[in-house]
Amino acid sequence: MTSPLTGFTIGITGDRRADEQAELLQRRGATVIHGPMIETLALADSPELRLACESLLANPPDVMIATTGVGIRSWMEAADGLGLGNSLRRVLGHVEVLARSPKAAGALLTAGLPLHWQATGEQAQDVIDYLAERNLAGLRIAVQRDGADKPVMAETLAKRGAKVVDIPIYRWVFPRDTGPAHRLLDSLVDRQLDAITVTSSPALANLFALAADRPDVKAVHATLATEVLVACVGPVCTASARKAGITRIVQPDRYRLGSMVKELADELAAAAWHIEVDAVSLTVQGGQIMVDAPGNGPIAHQARLPRREQQLLARLAAAAGRVVSKSELGRDVWGPDIDLHVVEVTVGRLRANLGAASAAIVTVPRRGYRLATAPTGR
Repeated sequence: MTSPLTGFTIGITGDRRADEQAELLQRRGATVIHGPMIETLALADSPELRLACESLLANPPDVMIATTGVGIRSWMEAADGLGLGNSLRRVLGHVEVLARSPKAAGALLTAGLPLHWQATGEQAQDVIDYLAERNLAGLRIAVQRDGADKPVMAETLAKRGAKVVDIPIYRWVFPRDTGPAHRLLDSLVDRQLDAITVTSSPALANLFALAADRPDVKAVHATLATEVLVACVGPVCTASARKAGITRIVQPDRYRLGSMVKELADELAAAAWHIEVDAVSLTVQGGQIMVDAPGNGPIAHQARLPRREQQLLARLAAAAGRVVSKSELGRDVWGPDIDLHVVEVTVGRLRANLGAASAAIVTVPRRGYRLATAPTGR
């Protein structure tokens, strides 16, 4: 049985838990390219964090907001390193604690801290809306910041009259080595990727920022807009992707890494297609082909197609049995200036790779090529 992501190449744009994500994808058969667009810079030794902890100990807050699970865990570890952990937990144990997400809530409970309310939508705005029902004037609120440069939630609550203590735990920055990120963008522009995963909005913002300095920036935007499937871990990432003009998006119902990978696998595997020609069966899943010929067992031949052959075959499949001219194939697979002889040579190589299913591609003299029959779902 073929794994659901066999034949597909997927780019990972995040840094945190990238190894875990790659393993989940590879276990399902995917080829993975990791090009982190973001780096998480820990602030455990920063004077800002020490000052924030000391401020809370000297003047305990009325409310504490936990925004991320990793932030709470890192905060408690840093506080322990500063020798303030036990005192901080005692103080926060008597504070009203709000959580933006289930991960933040879980980290609170693991740390032995209370949890009085949890947002259902997992967005910062949900917390702000929850507090909007109160008079915040003079209320002292501690906000565990996510990795953003600016303390957006803290500033919003301060404008409403609260006395806010911003707790900076880590910072999202551009990767120190942008080489892998640009190699992922190279693969994107060269149409080597079937999908990318986005686990934070800043990573997507950084992708476009890095692309802005490239001569092929328009190609990056065009490919992401409609060609590549973008898997977003949650609604914040999805909103950012849509705002950037991306249309092919999948998002899991449960905003978790494993759920995102499963949703992505289901979406890509569902695009597999099948045709039968002269009792020979051809199944195509991404760049993977499986040929079943009579008397040769359940799968007589399997192969991974080179990318251009894969794209050419996909273009013919999209035509659903109609003729596609050489010039159309050249334009859609390579670009407007391709020598049509390259199309002919690639068709020949594709037929060779199809083996017993080579008759699936029909030459229509002076017109172009078509599939012998319209493809059906797997």
